[in-house]
Amino acid sequence: MGGKQMTIDDAVRKRINELLSERNMNICDVSLSGGLTPSTLYDFMRGKTSHIQIKTIKQICMGFQITLTEFFSKEYFNDYE
Repeated sequence: MGGKQMTIDDAVRKRINELLSERNMNICDVSLSGGLTPSTLYDFMRGKTSHIQIKTIKQICMGFQITLTEFFSKEYFNDYE
């Protein structure tokens, strides 16, 4: 396949960015709707923190009003380091 392979953190960031764009939302909207502090999500998205916890992803899903299954439905989650 060539090039650098995506990490799971990269895949999660990519999915969050897709959902933000699709739903015309921002990090603050999603964070507050899901019960997170915006800084938690900002830090992850900027790479200041890595290895996001599944409970945090669940809260992000709540903010987007989707299930974990919907969040992880993209093919690129099957091909990461």
